[in-house]
Amino acid sequence: MNAKAPNLITENLIAASGLPLLVRPAVQGVALLDVADDLRRLAERELLRCGGLLFRGFSVSGPAEFKAFAAGFGHPLLSYEFGSTPRTKVEEGVYTSTEYPPHQSIPLHNEQAYTRAWPMKIWFYSALVAEQGGETPIADSREIYRRIDPAIRRRFEQQGLMYVRNFGNGLDVPWTQVFNSEEPAVVEGYCREHGIACEWKDDGELRTRQVCQATAQHPVTGDWVWFNQAHLFHVSNLEPDVREALLEILEPEDLPRNVYYGDGSAIEDSILAEIRGVLDELTIGFPWQTGDVMMLDNMLAAHARAPFSGPRKVVVAMAEPYSQTLSA
Repeated sequence: MNAKAPNLITENLIAASGLPLLVRPAVQGVALLDVADDLRRLAERELLRCGGLLFRGFSVSGPAEFKAFAAGFGHPLLSYEFGSTPRTKVEEGVYTSTEYPPHQSIPLHNEQAYTRAWPMKIWFYSALVAEQGGETPIADSREIYRRIDPAIRRRFEQQGLMYVRNFGNGLDVPWTQVFNSEEPAVVEGYCREHGIACEWKDDGELRTRQVCQATAQHPVTGDWVWFNQAHLFHVSNLEPDVREALLEILEPEDLPRNVYYGDGSAIEDSILAEIRGVLDELTIGFPWQTGDVMMLDNMLAAHARAPFSGPRKVVVAMAEPYSQTLSA
């Protein structure tokens, strides 16, 4: 145990791992905002080392106070642009966590790693703990990079990844929600600006393609990290019966989402299975407590969601946009 400031106590939440670093008040129930300056200084010292901080035991009145805390780190909170999952805005810059059915798991991923631009910081606030399950597991993206078979890593890096998304027909998030607009011209402008190929299909719905990174280098630490969502977007991520049913009614290119090598060739199911095995091995899970706030460096730490039962409320904020030129 190590006291980093008069009002704060830090220790590893899990003995064998420095991720996340647990930060507690010396006196239980201190308001989060009352020690925000101390917490920011601590984050400046520790976040790049460990990748994630868990603030526990502080009093948080609700999403508005959480928003003020996250915004206090010096960057405007981001809107959820070109999102891949359904969310609801709670406050400006604060959103619900992904609104998938409670029985579903959400695999480990770095936020918006399926694009060429992403937030560097992400915060989670546990406003209400589920009766059972509902954890937000995390993992060290640097260690994932090291554990991936070098041959797989080189192939992914050399070819890049092409994400293909088909919006509409009630099968995925509608394009109007993803792009926060009902105007096709706005969508087209966004896509041009962000290097996304888009086309309007005969049924009036939208298809996008974008070639993105498989790995990325942290701009401050210089560490290389595994940074993509191939295992999540790939058709092999679907339950077998869902996959079979979709392919009975859709051509492969019309699936709501899929991912290929950058040249458009298919990624082998076996490769994705091996990657998922590494992610499973490196997953760090812990139960939420009501009032917990977790801060992650979005490049250094991936996050997930476990299935749950009963009401659950976790809200999210993101900040500090960053983009990186694709490797040649």
